[in-house]
Amino acid sequence: MSLPSTTPSPGPEFNEKSLGVPERDVERGPSAATSSTGDLVLGDKSAEEVPPRTVKGVLWVLVVISILSSTFLFALDNTVVADIQASVITDFGEIEKLSWLGIAFVLAGCATILPWGKAYGVFNAKWLYILAVLIFEIGSAVCGAAPNMNALIVGRAVAGLGGSGMYLGSLNLLSVTTTVHERPAYIGTTGLTWGLGTVLGPVVGGAFSESPATWRWAFYINLLIGALFAPVYLMLLPSADPQANTPFGSRIKQLDWLGTILNIGSFVSLIMAINFGGTLYEWNSSQEITLFVVGGVLIIAFGVTQAYSVLTTPAQRLFPGEFLRDPFLVLLFAMMAAASTAIFVPTYYIPLYFQFVRGDTALEAAVRLLPFIIIMVVFCIVNGGAMSKTGYYAPWYLFGGAMVLIGGSLMYTVEETTSTTKIYGYTVLIGIGSGSYVQASFSVAQAKVKPGQLASAVGYISLAQTGGIVIALAICGSVFLNESVKGITPFLEGVPTAAIKGAVAGSGSELFMSLEGETRKNVLHAIIKAMDKNYILLIVAGAMTVIGSLFMKWEKLFLEAGHAG
Repeated sequence: MSLPSTTPSPGPEFNEKSLGVPERDVERGPSAATSSTGDLVLGDKSAEEVPPRTVKGVLWVLVVISILSSTFLFALDNTVVADIQASVITDFGEIEKLSWLGIAFVLAGCATILPWGKAYGVFNAKWLYILAVLIFEIGSAVCGAAPNMNALIVGRAVAGLGGSGMYLGSLNLLSVTTTVHERPAYIGTTGLTWGLGTVLGPVVGGAFSESPATWRWAFYINLLIGALFAPVYLMLLPSADPQANTPFGSRIKQLDWLGTILNIGSFVSLIMAINFGGTLYEWNSSQEITLFVVGGVLIIAFGVTQAYSVLTTPAQRLFPGEFLRDPFLVLLFAMMAAASTAIFVPTYYIPLYFQFVRGDTALEAAVRLLPFIIIMVVFCIVNGGAMSKTGYYAPWYLFGGAMVLIGGSLMYTVEETTSTTKIYGYTVLIGIGSGSYVQASFSVAQAKVKPGQLASAVGYISLAQTGGIVIALAICGSVFLNESVKGITPFLEGVPTAAIKGAVAGSGSELFMSLEGETRKNVLHAIIKAMDKNYILLIVAGAMTVIGSLFMKWEKLFLEAGHAG
């Protein structure tokens, strides 16, 4: 994904010098200068003094807010369907397609992260970002006006496609308009808005689903916010063109079209296989085998085309394969996937727990996420500010991973009789842990790559973020449904499997509401035990982060000029 060395020099609005990052391919610290021999040394003042942007003051604040609003909406749509599912099923039926409401958005976003990342290294970031916003808004409009489940799923996929480009655009625009010292704080704000959107999604969805506005306004609200900030996008966003003097046709030729097709195909096939297994199809069915085989063949083909630069060049290939030769960047990829898992599993399953056990409405259950929301946001802000001030990043991974490990282990022990206070405490631990490093990998990766690879680094880490989400949700959805059905069936003899799956989909189902006495108790116990198994992913994510942090250098990055030591 890095740009070829033969491409024209960046224009005056977007160049390596303006980024405040040294041009030489050496180990980079945040405050750096080159010696007379060209080697990197610490403490360069000129590289850190002037932010590479022309928009300043109140207008810059407005630009940042508008950029962050799109990050918020992207994250919001990741989870907004968590508490509108019952209302959607009431309107459309087709419960067998229910899981696609969550998967379609994340899958479309994940499958197109690499193409978007490549595009941001080739085209003007401002206009590419605006295009992504437009696609996202079109998808939102389709969702809001959907006449049936199929249309809603299509709208979710279109919104996911635009949302991933919008999110990458936010990260790229903030990266190229800030200094290395500023960047962790600004990237931290994207973590703040991403975290807020992620955990407020169920609250917003639940509120609309229970209001006269109906669940459709959970999607229409995106149109209102997009329209509000449209003037800022068009008139104030800084233009950031990495190849200002390159003709459009030449830029199109730089895109790895074969790699893009294979990348999207492999993601779709494998995620469908995981999501459908044991739910729509039996694991040993011909459909499941076909999906896994097709996905496996496509991902191997993708790897071959990237390794040997088939119909592309090493500099223009879709996946930044050179990053895989750097163990540290591979480690950052894994840490980001772990952090995403730690956020999304509780966000989806904590409200569901309270709906089943406490009989909460969708909105009431979503509000139960507030302790998790608040503490995660606080630690996300603290992490960004602290990394900018102290330069250290490794301790945050160690601390955050330990908290996720402890919180996930405690959530694994939850039963239907566990007190609400304890559950709040457990989720607070997970919030502390995930907030401590969920956005850190973006800043660290950008500080470790060449200036021309900033867009590639953003795409690479974003792939880990969205990939972690989609894999975690697919695994959890499959495990929860399969384990629940297996546990419930012995207590509901003669009840069709489809009806049992409907009971698992939400506590408001007619079947679950009709259960009484010992039968209801046994069914509830089976559902909660199945839900607990999802927290094994958090235990693994936390343990992986703790172990990974031990292989990180305790070095200082992002330091202000003159403060490196």
